[in-house]
Parts: sequence; structure tokens; C-alpha cells
Amino acid sequence: MPTRLSAPNIAAVTHEQTRIRTRVPHISSPAVKGASMTTTTKERVAYFNGEIVPESKALISFRDRSFKYGDGAFDMTRTFGHKIFKIEEHIARFSNTLRYFQIDPHMTEKEMIDKSMEVLEANLPLIDETEDYWVGQRVSRGTDIVGGDMWEHEGATVVIECTPLPLKARAPLFKDGIDVIVPSVRRTPPESLSPRAKSHNYLNLIMGDLEAKAYNPAAWAVLLDMQGNFAEGIGSNFFTVKDGVIHTPRSQFVLGGISRETVMDLAKGLGIPVVEDDIDPFDAYVADEVFLTSTSLCICGVRTVNGKPIADGTTPGPITKALMDAYVDFVDFDWVSQYTSRLEA
Repeated sequence: MPTRLSAPNIAAVTHEQTRIRTRVPHISSPAVKGASMTTTTKERVAYFNGEIVPESKALISFRDRSFKYGDGAFDMTRTFGHKIFKIEEHIARFSNTLRYFQIDPHMTEKEMIDKSMEVLEANLPLIDETEDYWVGQRVSRGTDIVGGDMWEHEGATVVIECTPLPLKARAPLFKDGIDVIVPSVRRTPPESLSPRAKSHNYLNLIMGDLEAKAYNPAAWAVLLDMQGNFAEGIGSNFFTVKDGVIHTPRSQFVLGGISRETVMDLAKGLGIPVVEDDIDPFDAYVADEVFLTSTSLCICGVRTVNGKPIADGTTPGPITKALMDAYVDFVDFDWVSQYTSRLEA
């Protein structure tokens, strides 16, 4: 029996409160119908509640609970040279998130993977061979029923979409390194809501990011947990290197990033010790190296933390560089050059 992306014990009252009726637009264009479709316009397509439609036709009700309350979840991977990265691992993580939130998309993991591949294949003709996509899956609990509604769709709102990677905008990070700022906003503690679930409600991280960018518009915020140790940023995991040992925050306090796990595995393959540990700002200030991992960046060196240079301020450090090289070999694609080739002279 295929694995379902569902919560095993959703109360009946929850089901009744969150049934949705969202109109699915009917699209007659042959460019967006059928498993072997090809994109014939310059508009990307998305999977939306059972159909693949142009993005402009994937219309979500303002009564959708993800819009109203952030009551939804998502996951995101990327492509390397148009080949999708660890889609099975991403969808398995997404399944755990949906089970935690008790949201049932009424799709199996295999169906979610197959539709993700279908959407990607339809959108690839819209980018050139040097570009790549984020590939995302988004599910909300659905739309709240209001008396008199006449909708055709019931259940969760499900969207699968592609977004071009911001390669040019992020290229300078691979030349100069990232400036990290630690905001006063603390990461939501796991006693309130587990950070291991990838929620649509990013306000906690966004508030921290806004504070950091008020000091430095190019900075990346990394929030501390309630004990004053590093947690995570928006879509990024935090690492330090000291005396040849890699340290990263404990998994209880962060989203278990697929890139994070990949880097930890690569480090072990290189014989570099990796420790999940409490890391406070002092540890970062005196580290030999600091780097972030994320879906789009993979690995990128950090130049400063709160304005303080890491070591001599040069990035990437030797261990970070070794991990970047190993990551390039692992995916068989030079994503570092993909970024740096877009640097302005």
C-alpha cells in the first residue's frame, strides 16, 4: 500500500471545520493538459488541486486558512543542471510536517513526487541551460466554509510550483561571504511549535530578518533559541568550525534541512568530525570558520557575525571549501560557478 501524506487520527470536528470548496479553473489549452504536455507560452504552470494550469489561473480563495492564519505547510528542493535534488527525501520530510499539522492532502508520497516531476518538466523549456529552479510543494488545510458557497473542490488546497533561482542576486555571496546578524527576536521554542515542521507561518523568522536588514540590508538573520544559542534563519542552517571540528545546532531546535544533512554526511565522508551542540555568539565570534547551508545556496561561507570578522574575514575557509567541492562532486554539477559566473565585472 502506498504511503499517504496524511494524519492518522484527525478528529471529525476538525474535518468538518476545515472542509474546503475551492473552484478549480477549467483550462482548455492543450499546453497545460495531459502527462506529456509541453509549455508553449512564456508563462510557468503549476499543479493546483488536481490540474496543471498556468500560474495566473492558480487562484486561491481569500478564505483559505493558509492566507488567513498561516495554517499550511510547504517544502522546497532545487534542480542542479535541470535535475531535481533528493525529491524523495524532501517529500518524506513534507509528509512528516503534514502529519504533525494533521493536514491530509489526499495524495500519496509517490503521487506528490510524480506531479512535482510533471510540473518541472513542463516548466524547464522556459529557462536556459545555465539556470535552475526551486521546486516547491504547498498545502493548506483548506478554505473555511461560508454559508451559500458553491465550490467544486473539497479538501486541502494543494499547489506544486517552480520558481527560478535568484542566481545573479546571490552571486556576490560567493565572492564576499555572508554577513550574519543576530536579531533580538528569538526562535519560536519547540514547546510552542516544533521548528522541525516547515510551516507557511514564517512571521517569527521574518520579524528577525526585518530587524537584521534594518542594520544591514544585505545581512542574513540567524535567530537564537530561548537559551541564547544559535537556532536558524529563514531557510538556512548554521555551522561553525573550530579546531577541525564542525558544530551545528541540535536538531530539536531547527528544521532538519536536507542540505544540512547532506553536508553532515559529506563531512563524515571526508573524515571531518560533526557535532550537534549548543552554539552561543561567543562560539561564533572565535570560530575558525562559519558557514550556512540552504536549498538554493547549498553551502556558503560567512564573513562576519554581528559585524565581527570570522578569523581573518576571508571566505570560504579550508573546511568550508572542501565541503563545497565535495557537494559539487556529489551532485555532479558546479553550482558554485553557476553563481560566480553571474558576478558583474
